[in-house]
Amino acid sequence: MEQINNNGYTANEIQVLEGLEAVRKRPGMYIGSTSSKGLHHLVFEIVDNSIDEALAGYGNQIEVIIHQDNSITVIDEGRGIPVEAHPKMKIPAVELVLTTLHAGAKFGGQGYKVSGGLHGVGMSVVNALSEWLEVEVSREDKIFHQRYERGKTVSKLKVIGSSKKTGTKIIFKPDFKIFEELVYDFNVLVQRLRELSFLNKGLKIVLRDERDNNESVFIHDGGIIDFVKYINKNKDPVNLKVIYFEVKKDAVQVEVALQYTDTYTENIFSYANNIHTQEGGTHESGFKSALTRVMNDYARKQNIIKENDNNLTGEDIREGLTAVLSVKIPEPQFEGQTKTKLGNSEVRGIVESIVNENLSTFLEENPAIGKKIIEKAVFAARAREAARKARELTRRKNVLENTTLPGKLADCSIKDPQFCEVYLVEGDSAGGSAKQGRDRKFQAILPLRGKILNVEKARLDKILNSEEIRTIITAMGTGISEDFDLTKARYHKIILMSDADVDGAHIRTLLLTFFYRYMKPLVEAGFVYIAQPPLFKVKKNKEETYLYSDKELESHLEKVGRENYSIQRYKGLGEMNPEQLWDTTMNPETRTILKVNLEDAIKADEIFTILMGDKVEPRREFIQANARYVRNLDI
Repeated sequence: MEQINNNGYTANEIQVLEGLEAVRKRPGMYIGSTSSKGLHHLVFEIVDNSIDEALAGYGNQIEVIIHQDNSITVIDEGRGIPVEAHPKMKIPAVELVLTTLHAGAKFGGQGYKVSGGLHGVGMSVVNALSEWLEVEVSREDKIFHQRYERGKTVSKLKVIGSSKKTGTKIIFKPDFKIFEELVYDFNVLVQRLRELSFLNKGLKIVLRDERDNNESVFIHDGGIIDFVKYINKNKDPVNLKVIYFEVKKDAVQVEVALQYTDTYTENIFSYANNIHTQEGGTHESGFKSALTRVMNDYARKQNIIKENDNNLTGEDIREGLTAVLSVKIPEPQFEGQTKTKLGNSEVRGIVESIVNENLSTFLEENPAIGKKIIEKAVFAARAREAARKARELTRRKNVLENTTLPGKLADCSIKDPQFCEVYLVEGDSAGGSAKQGRDRKFQAILPLRGKILNVEKARLDKILNSEEIRTIITAMGTGISEDFDLTKARYHKIILMSDADVDGAHIRTLLLTFFYRYMKPLVEAGFVYIAQPPLFKVKKNKEETYLYSDKELESHLEKVGRENYSIQRYKGLGEMNPEQLWDTTMNPETRTILKVNLEDAIKADEIFTILMGDKVEPRREFIQANARYVRNLDI
């Protein structure tokens, strides 16, 4: 990591671009939303600044504290924000940083070589969206303090003590006038802070929750090697030792860690300046391209691929791969819908040449591991060929039968997918009720017989031999895996509807695993939902009320009194007649459906591996740890 001169971070480095007025008017433009996601984003904006200091070589510990009132403190050991008067604006630099949008040391000055806080808006936006914020700066043997309310300065910068240490302490309380949600979720903070500790090896991050005295400490001297091990902890590795290299070229620092497992899915997590580039970009393209070339060259050298054989595809080579790619660059350019796609064209070539050189060397020096990886890719290629034939057979069969939709699908009459929804219903009797109860105009019903194949334990060729899965694929219209095309989705709401018992939960998990592993863009687009059928019907006199949990039942009985009522407990969807199913579970005016979100892909991968993979022990631990959150269990 490059060190920079302490003198390079002074008030002269703070450049002003524009004022703060717009932030409170349009907070979503700056932090994405005013929901729980935006609330947590405030913490990450402040932490990012502290990490920039650590990246520049100043301080290696950051502390985050959640207080009883959901205010937050972030403390670092950096140089402390400059306190002298800014030469142009004539106010203390720290005040300028906290009250002016785009005032920071990241706009062409020498303050930072690499920065995760890209826009210079972090601290000022947090200040603007906080009911109050206080800053304490330790620098020049003094402790300086200033307070702000809703972005406005309410006290002068003054010395409140002395200290031999340096650093910045920010305490803020999110504004109840801005945010819909004001309660911090410890686990959401844990996931991002753990990720940041992996990406910045040796950095210690402490998270303390004063509401329940919970504490987590993250420090990973192995950096992204530890990250890959963490992701693969419930999988069996092909190469026990994680392949790792770190190289700096043309001011771009590239870190790569990769490990193969005996699973059938690939997991590539790429980052640029600590920001998770979910949509990939030039660094990821360079990595994939080099990986495919190096592996094919090696396979031909070892005579595993013969002269007349076709090359292995990138998809074959990435089967079972877990890789973390982290680049740190001086001037990142982000593009894509969510600004999480790296666009710097020069980065592709840099990553490609580094991976080419270092991976080739590794394979030459570790031929036994190289052979294992190539053999796995060769098996994947055979399975891909078998899957291609199965797909062609399915297509041909459809053409011959002169129908493109499965016979048991009761389709809707509207053809515009954005207004159409399909219910995947467990069992024929429930499917029958759903068909009778639905609104035929926009609701389609696809009954499923029994449990579908567990795709976590099967390759694509075997998956395509399952009739139930072929039926789902045909009904969705998008194709699968490499043929997948989101624009061909026939429904923009895919609702999984199963019984509220153990078998129903298992069927739902099997379906979710299938969609996550092989039709992930449907989940990412927000098209997949889970129906919430009622558990109880309470009847008192002529009034009927449907209730969805034990807690709701208890609360309802408190209200209506505990005499002269009857309770019907629904064990399965088939126990409801069509009208009841419509009223409770299918009518858009009255139903509750849960959208399946994939905000944390690493967590999602871990859960599907635990629940549907081969290892029993992690599954037992997961169930024991989460049993108290189960809403209803029918044994």
